[in-house]
Amino acid sequence: MIDVKNISKIYGDNVVLNDVSTSFEQGKTNLIIGQSGSGKTVFMKCCIGLTQPDKGSISFNNREFSSLNEKKKKDIRKEMGVLFQGGALFDSFSVEQNVMFPLNMFTTMSLEEKKERVNFCLKRVNLKNVNNLLPSEISGGMMKRVAIARAISNSPQYLFCDEPNSGLDPKTAEVIDALISEITEEYNMTTVINTHDMNSVLQIGQKISYLYNGQLWWEGDKNTILDTDNPELRDFVFSTELTRRIKQPSA
Repeated sequence: MIDVKNISKIYGDNVVLNDVSTSFEQGKTNLIIGQSGSGKTVFMKCCIGLTQPDKGSISFNNREFSSLNEKKKKDIRKEMGVLFQGGALFDSFSVEQNVMFPLNMFTTMSLEEKKERVNFCLKRVNLKNVNNLLPSEISGGMMKRVAIARAISNSPQYLFCDEPNSGLDPKTAEVIDALISEITEEYNMTTVINTHDMNSVLQIGQKISYLYNGQLWWEGDKNTILDTDNPELRDFVFSTELTRRIKQPSA
C-alpha cells in the first residue's frame, strides 16, 4: 500500500501538483491518467523520490518516505522496480547486463545467482536466447519486455511504470499491458502506471486516478469511467476513437 497525503509541487509561479491525496492498493494495477501537463510525471517522480514535494507526505506500508534523507530512502528504493518511458535500457549493455543492473546495485548475490535470476526474469517475460544481444538488436516490444524483466529482477514490492506503451503498436501494447497485469497479480505488487492510453485504461485499470491541472479530479475503475459525469474527464476519455466506438449505440 502506498499512501499519498496532500502533496504539492510548485516551480516558480507554476503549481504543478496542488494538494493531491490518494492511495494505491497492493496487488492491483493503479493507473494515473491525464493530459500532457496535468502533473502526472511530476507526481510519479515524487513517489519514487526523484523529486521532492514542497508539501505533504508519501508512505510505503506506513513508512514515511518523502522526508527521509537519501541514505534512508535507498532502503525503500530497494523495494521498487521502475519501468521508464521508452524502456531506458543501457545501449552499450547486453540484455543480460541490463537486467542484472539492479542486482549489482542492491544485492550481494554471487554472479551465478545473478545470472540465474536474470534467466528467470527473461523467461517470465517470454524472452529466450537474447542474453547476449544489445538493445539495438531487438525490437521495440522486446526492449519493453527486457525493461520489465529489469524492473522485477530485484523482486520489488512496488512497480512504477511511466507510459509503458509509448511508441508501441496497438497489438504489442496489449501484450505489455497483459504482462504488467499478470506480474502484478502473480507477485502481489503495488503497481502504479502513468498513461494516456485509453486502451490500457479499459483493459487493466483496476483503480484509476485522473489528474487535471495538478489536482486529483476523479477516481474510479475501468467499469465506471465510461459512465462518468465529470465534464473534464469525459472530454479526455471520449477524445479517442476507441472510446467513441465503445459508447456508440449499435445500429
